Amino acid sequence: MEMRNTTSDFILLGLFKHTGPHLFLFMVMLTMAIASFMGNALMLLLIYWDPQLHIPMYFLLSQLSLMDVMLVATILPKMAADYLTGKKSISLAGCGLQIFVSITLDGGESFLLAAMSYDRYVAVCHPLQYPVLMSQELCLRMILGSWFLGAADGLMQAAATLSFPFCSTREMDHFFCEAPMLVRLACADTSVFEYVMYICCVLMLLAPLSLILTTYSLILIAVLEMHSREARQKASATCSSHLAVVGLFYGAAIFIYMRPKSYRSANHDKLVSASYTIFTPVLNPLIYSLRNSEVKGALKRWLGKCVNLNCQQT
Repeated sequence: MEMRNTTSDFILLGLFKHTGPHLFLFMVMLTMAIASFMGNALMLLLIYWDPQLHIPMYFLLSQLSLMDVMLVATILPKMAADYLTGKKSISLAGCGLQIFVSITLDGGESFLLAAMSYDRYVAVCHPLQYPVLMSQELCLRMILGSWFLGAADGLMQAAATLSFPFCSTREMDHFFCEAPMLVRLACADTSVFEYVMYICCVLMLLAPLSLILTTYSLILIAVLEMHSREARQKASATCSSHLAVVGLFYGAAIFIYMRPKSYRSANHDKLVSASYTIFTPVLNPLIYSLRNSEVKGALKRWLGKCVNLNCQQT
């Protein structure tokens, strides 16, 4: 079988065709991507600016927003440029970068969500010991650990995926480079790599998910034992927001990385990938801001300060 030159580009067939309905869907997705970028950037700004949000819960949330901003910035500009210009090629280095960044952010977010669940567990079940059990030092270690583990997984998978020889067929029915899609183009036996990648995904996804389910089971027991209705409502509102994000993220990630090869479909993969690269990032700031009085209060204070500055300048 003919091998392709390693300097040749890959071709991304994209998510949309050049038809009227697909153009409308593209504009909707582009609007959501811009809203996602601005919403998460605003969350980062508020958490950095407002001293009342300088607590572990919001430091962890700021990292979630940073990961979403990076994910959107890595994938959406290239996708939009390909659709608008018709140039759908991507270099080997560009493909490797997208694989590394996407896996780093997915893996990092998996561990970050586990850290956020521990934070909520301590806040609800051990509120008096919160400053000790969830110190700033521990929070920083959790954040650095999430980034390190995600980056290590991303580096290994990107390097291993790009080490394969590829066939003359260079077209990927996708809108960005993902390791499972690129492996299909390899002209070598990838069964061992796919098995190792599957094991890595089990460890990177199911281990943190097990911790999340355990902590929220303990939180549920604690909430049911609370005598104050106001305390139950506050705990439920905070935790339900986090559970919504967990469900969106893990549902998409497990579908992409842990399905058997025989059940894979290019169209399904593209739709699910779009959900966690576009839809989930735009929902995260909405979920955490609309149901969180502290974030809404910080936003009002920031807007009020901006209005006062404008009035003073005029």
